[in-house]
Amino acid sequence: MDGMSGMGGGVSSWDTLGALLLTGWAVVMWGAVVVLAFGSRGRVRPWTYKTAVAVIGLGVIGQVGHFQEHVAQVGYWVAHPYSPAWMTPWGTGLARGMGQVDPAKPTLGMEILHLVGNFIFLAGLVGVAQITRRAARDLRSRKWARMGVWMQTVHGLEHVALTLSIAFGASRAIGLSTWFGLIEPGPALVTYRVWWHFVANLIGTVILVVAVYHLWKERRAVRAAYEGLVPDACETVEAVAGAAGALGVSEEGPVSGTTLAGRS
Repeated sequence: MDGMSGMGGGVSSWDTLGALLLTGWAVVMWGAVVVLAFGSRGRVRPWTYKTAVAVIGLGVIGQVGHFQEHVAQVGYWVAHPYSPAWMTPWGTGLARGMGQVDPAKPTLGMEILHLVGNFIFLAGLVGVAQITRRAARDLRSRKWARMGVWMQTVHGLEHVALTLSIAFGASRAIGLSTWFGLIEPGPALVTYRVWWHFVANLIGTVILVVAVYHLWKERRAVRAAYEGLVPDACETVEAVAGAAGALGVSEEGPVSGTTLAGRS
């Protein structure tokens, strides 16, 4: 955030390592999302279930860390409403590590940090949507996940705009949370941006929690689709055709075999 306090100081090896690990976390998750998108086509592949579970778990863990940062910022604002925006020590360290992309732009690291955090969160929601796509019936977990994916995509694009505006040399971040750069730096901007992102993440986190809650309740229906207990449409057709053949039913007539010959 503009005027973020606590961003000074040199970059330690821990800052660099943390930034690399968090970025790698996001890359691995989105790599898994792409694999799931292709692996979920056609016949059932049991490994896609475990992959989706891992993506969801990593997304939940990532959002816990991400959301606590926004909670801490709001708590600091309540105690110091006229002070510059603040980040936790671990958030500040990660931002310093990511800021090495361009040290001449002091707030770029913070923007990249929140961008990465939001895309980890989005990947977790996509994981819920992916794991439920084979279910034989509409699931509440899938409906909530799709809602979250749409909302978090919009929020993610907001962070893309904020990050790119700083990266391309804007004097302040441009996005909905800065009223497109029209709010002058100071308490008004800090207040608006801190609360804007807190509310957006609060809503998104609630949607994720509800989606995961329903996923847990509906886990048997979800798992059945990956264990062959709920056959695909093509398998159903083949089963019906096989049963019809066993009963002597053909396309030419309802019954083949005995006839009524000999009766007058």
